[in-house]
Amino acid sequence: MKFSYNWLREMVDGLDTSASELERLMTIKTAECEGVEEVGAALADASEAIVVAMETMGASHNRKATVETPRYGQKTVVCGAPNCRVGMRTVYLPVGKKIIEGIESDGMLASAAELGIGRDHSGIVELHEPFKLIADHVIEVDNKSLTHRPDLWGHYGMAREVAAITGNKLVDPVRAELPSSDAPIKVTVEDFALCPRYSALVFENVTIQPSPLWLQYRLEAIGLNPISNIVDVTNFVMAELAQPMHAFDADKLHGGEIIVRTARNGEKFAALNGESYELDSSNLVIADKAGAVALAGVIGGAVSAISDSTTRIVLESACFNASSVRKTSSKIKLRTDASMRFEKSQDPANTIRGLKRALQLLQEVSPGIRVAGGVVDAYRPQPAPAPIALNLDWLDRKIGKAVPAVEVRKILESLEFRVEETGPREFRVHVPSWRATKDVTIKDDLAEEVGRMIGYGTITPTAPLAPARVPPANEERAFHHRVRETAASQGFSEIYNYSFISEDRARAFGFDPAELVQVANPIAADQNLLRPTLLAGVWKSIVDNTRNFDSFRLFEIGREIHKDREIPHFTAAIFAKDDGMAGLLELKRLADCLLRGIRVEPAAAQSYEHPQRAGDVYFGDTRIGRLFEFHPRMVESGRAAVLDLDLPLLQKSQPPVARYQALRRFPTSAFDITVVGEARATIGAVQSAIPRSSGILSIDFLREFELPDGRRSLSFRITAGASDRTLSSEEVGAIRASAIEALTRSGYESRS
Repeated sequence: MKFSYNWLREMVDGLDTSASELERLMTIKTAECEGVEEVGAALADASEAIVVAMETMGASHNRKATVETPRYGQKTVVCGAPNCRVGMRTVYLPVGKKIIEGIESDGMLASAAELGIGRDHSGIVELHEPFKLIADHVIEVDNKSLTHRPDLWGHYGMAREVAAITGNKLVDPVRAELPSSDAPIKVTVEDFALCPRYSALVFENVTIQPSPLWLQYRLEAIGLNPISNIVDVTNFVMAELAQPMHAFDADKLHGGEIIVRTARNGEKFAALNGESYELDSSNLVIADKAGAVALAGVIGGAVSAISDSTTRIVLESACFNASSVRKTSSKIKLRTDASMRFEKSQDPANTIRGLKRALQLLQEVSPGIRVAGGVVDAYRPQPAPAPIALNLDWLDRKIGKAVPAVEVRKILESLEFRVEETGPREFRVHVPSWRATKDVTIKDDLAEEVGRMIGYGTITPTAPLAPARVPPANEERAFHHRVRETAASQGFSEIYNYSFISEDRARAFGFDPAELVQVANPIAADQNLLRPTLLAGVWKSIVDNTRNFDSFRLFEIGREIHKDREIPHFTAAIFAKDDGMAGLLELKRLADCLLRGIRVEPAAAQSYEHPQRAGDVYFGDTRIGRLFEFHPRMVESGRAAVLDLDLPLLQKSQPPVARYQALRRFPTSAFDITVVGEARATIGAVQSAIPRSSGILSIDFLREFELPDGRRSLSFRITAGASDRTLSSEEVGAIRASAIEALTRSGYESRS
């Protein structure tokens, strides 16, 4: 948002603070400014001039002109502008002497672009009024810092702030009064919740022509493109009072009535920008008897647009529901200066002020224009905002500084709050209408008003007094932290994914979208469901990273979201361009680090899993997760193994805290057993077939080989010992024989 320093000075009596200093004060006390830029610098040396003589220069398009200036006397210049002529009033710039085609040109006659007051460079400026333009400075304010302040989207609102900051008097530019006779046009508002107020005036004897230079310059300085006198007035009022307006060609409206209604499904609308939009019932339109003539709060229609032949206009000044305008603007992907203001919740009382100001300006820029009848004003009375009780002792504690009651009152009244004293150090504060639209509603908002005006830099920083208490232990969070540390120590990198997925992604992982939690307002079309599994996000992270890495390890801790519950899960993955076996074994080892004694049992593969590499993870009889490899069609550039664990079950299965045990006093004995099983025989199944009889301390897997006949050869090391003695060779032999016998009973062939 850009603010003209000269414009602000017109509304703040006696303002002599420099533009750069004002920018600093506005940043500290009102809204963050992004800088100050000088515009129209050439105007400082410019002078009005009258062309008194013209001479041709042979075949050249240039001509020798003699001009009279009240500031520099008579000057001779060479001018190539096609509109330069004797008797013309224009602007002279003393830019120095230069020889052009043998003629000495002392200075130049300037175009609007060369003066910095417009974009037209096709000819020199032609004056129809006294030349009083001066250089200006534009203060640019960050739009994000104005989001909660609809009143600051106009110069008058910012002038109110400047007056309060500097202690000067605010000057209201609105002085005209509206006629009270019957209006020649009818307005019907079908839903006042969508349009709290719709005001309009009808003008006749309208002349469409370029605006005066001062108006063009004022708009150009803040980034608005001058178009014509009528359109420029509507933009001027919008920039001054933050009240968007629109002018319809009255002769192009049908039926003598304006109807504010929701669009019909499939209704077509041709906009001023040359685009055509298909509307539905979520869009609010301004219509006549023939159809939509404007998209409320966003853009006008081409059918009712004013043109050079326009002689009668309907001037609209309305207030529309902020959410409705925002939804329409987002849906058609069009943000305008008007929609940006309406999205901030404008003040319904401002519509009449907008018409009054426009009446003043139109009488100046369109000679002979006159109002036809009175104002039409359709609205539903708004309840007055409830006054806010403000205790000054509370205010001092909230701000962190004692502020005298007289200063608090002065600050609030300078911002045009009405203040009543209801008791000792007790105020009742009445909020003005332009601050009551979702801005100032509670006493904390008033504390902010006082705090920013006295300056937060004047408050001595003091650490808040708070009791130092150890927060209650959160066992779940502590356990998740331990899981993170374990995974990170094994070389895994943590990732975070959105909790949203698409319907196609849900189906890819075996879920019916109708059974999942729907997002009411999705941030994107492909993120309309809450995730029932972490696998969808982890899979996407794997695919994305395969473009840049040949191997990697990652994990995520998050919640599966179902209609009746949320379940924390831990999902880890290893990607490599190999046969994938190492990844599965590494994830089995990671699972063993998280919970000693887990086992993996083969299970039927899901559609997204490798048909031969999928299993359930068990601890005892409890299934706590899944270990598998993604189906080759899911990850085409390599192999991706995945471990997915239910964190509450994993936490519940954790062993009790280990207690100290003295070092073993007697040596142990170890022996190896090799078992031959079928090709699909699992290590866990073989281990579980060896009974944990008295004397066996541990059973560790050593290695495996594939035999020529396709069977698997698995080797284990069994460690035996006793706490009170050294086992004899006979006792060790008996333990070995018992293990071999158990394996034989289970159908395995044992070899020495």
